Formats: sequence, C-alpha cells, structure tokens
Amino acid sequence: MGSNISTRGFVWVGMKGFWAVIVRIICLGLSLSAGNICAENYNPLTVDPAFHPTHVDLTVHDAARHRDIPVRVYLPANPAPEPVILFSHGLGGSREGSVFLGEHWAARGYVAVFLQHPGSDESVWKDQPVSERMRAMKQAASLDNFLLRVKDVPAVLDQLAIWNAAKTNPLAGRLDLKKVGMSGHSFGAVTTEAVSGEALPMGGQTFTDPRIRAAIAFSPSSPKTGGAEKAFGSVKIPWMLMTGTKDVAPIGDQDVASRLAVYPALQGAPKYEVVLNNAEHSVFTDQALPGDSEPRNPNHHRVILALSTAFWDAYLRGDADAKAWLNGSGPRSVMESADRWQFSAH
Repeated sequence: MGSNISTRGFVWVGMKGFWAVIVRIICLGLSLSAGNICAENYNPLTVDPAFHPTHVDLTVHDAARHRDIPVRVYLPANPAPEPVILFSHGLGGSREGSVFLGEHWAARGYVAVFLQHPGSDESVWKDQPVSERMRAMKQAASLDNFLLRVKDVPAVLDQLAIWNAAKTNPLAGRLDLKKVGMSGHSFGAVTTEAVSGEALPMGGQTFTDPRIRAAIAFSPSSPKTGGAEKAFGSVKIPWMLMTGTKDVAPIGDQDVASRLAVYPALQGAPKYEVVLNNAEHSVFTDQALPGDSEPRNPNHHRVILALSTAFWDAYLRGDADAKAWLNGSGPRSVMESADRWQFSAH
C-alpha cells in the first residue's frame, strides 16, 4: 500500500511539472491570450522588504572627447551578473534624480545606471541668478548638447564593459551587458529615442546603439522636422512610452499631441503607451517642479514602477509571466480608470 501511494505521488508531481511546462510554452507563444493563466502569480511591485538600496558614484572618462560623465549606479542584492538599465535625466537634472526608479529597479534585480550629462545638467542653472535661469536652460537645450548626450551613452556602455572585467572595480562581474535597457525623461527621452532606433533628420543620421535591447521614453518627443513616421518607423526594438494628459514643459515646444504622435509612428516591434490622467511633466521625477498646478497623484508612481518593471522583465529577462501580465489585464490592475493604455505586442 505504501508503495502504491508513493508511486501515485511521484506521478502526481510529474504531471504537475508536465502541465507547468505546457503552460510556460503557452505563455511564451501566446502571452496575449493566455495572460490570466501566465500572470497569476506575477507582481512587478513586489520587492524583498529586507533589501536596502545602495548605490555607487563613479565617473566615466571619455578620452576621445576629453569629457567626464558622472554616473550613479544602483546595485541589486545579487552579486552575479544582472541586466543593466541606463537612465538619462532631463534638462537641468543630474544623476541624483528620479531616485524612486533607480531604487525600485535595483530592488527588482537590475543594475540601474543613471547618467549625468555635463552641459545640460544642473550646472546650467545652479550658479545663475533666479532671473537668468530660464534663459540659461533654453540655451542648454541645443543641438550641441544633444550630440554630447547621444555620444555619452556608448561611452558609458564601453566603460561599463571595462569595469565589469576589472577585478578591483565595485561593478566587477555584476553586469550582464547582453541585456541592456535604455530610458530617460524629457531631454533624456530625446536621448533615449536617438540611441534606440530613431532616424534623425540630419541626412538620415543614426546614433542607434545595437547593444540596447529595449527602451522606455518618459515624456517622449516627436521631431520638429521630418515627421514622426520617418523618424520612428524603422525602430526595431520594443519601446514603452509614458506621458500625461498635462505633460508640457516650458522649454522645447513639445505639447501633448507631439508626445502622442510617437506611438502610432512605431511599426514592426512591440510598443506600449500609457497616458496618466492629469499628470504633469514632473510626474517622472521625485518631486513637483516650479509652475506645477496639479496635486501629485501617488498612484502615478505606482503605475510607472509597475509598467516599467514588467517591461524590463519581459524584454530584458525574457520573462513569460511578465509579458503575459503586460499584455493582459495586469496594467489595468494598477491604473486608475481615467488613465489611458494601449499596446501592440507583435
């Protein structure tokens, strides 16, 4: 009798394993239709309560351009190689901004590298009289600084590879540079678009870095010349776009319509867009900006963290459960009813 029970137990465990494999196959191939099955136990907001985010500040020296690029690296608990996410700040920002993103991504197991771009960072306004700050910021939103920014990204990736191989560096052996995501806010979103597949109006010039496998643009922008279709129609990697119904900025002449024009222009690769109701330009930063008129909605950061994490899990880690959550009912489970959501996963 004991032998029969043992055998039945073995068969039952084996059948459970068999069906688990079958479900995983369904998730990988049919994540859209199998969303509820695959995403049942997936939650992109779950983190280990015992994890305490840490970071290390380093400087990338680009000898070819005689340029130093400060970076802040948020480290996950796992010392083994983990996927890398780059983040590019907006005009007048620094590597110290959007901490809520860096800490959560690190808590979810990513190495989050926050770049600081000299020439369009906080140094532009910090030493200026208040009356001169807007003028200085407008001058910094220049083609020259755009070109500096897009060249900062490959310089940082090159240096990360060197640090990863250096035994004495705090990043040694911790970076999986075959799984790189790119992100940024505002001027950082412009930077992100340029290095993640955008065709620029400057004679079709491109700054696409093939090491980037997926990208998130917070407050995306359409080009002022050439049209969104021409700029983004040939993007080949998954993109996620995040904006708000009141996402306008005093510099750059980008309105909500220009931000929303990016999504329909993307063709041939998975694409996602969330539009947060009543969210202003500062929604992707840690605190309100001067001139904000709407009270900040705490759920907006919850949505941003959930969707960005699920996107990274799906397209950097290849997590079928994350993709099923993202392509199923998951996003709506964290959004408010007035937030808008659309995607094309094929």
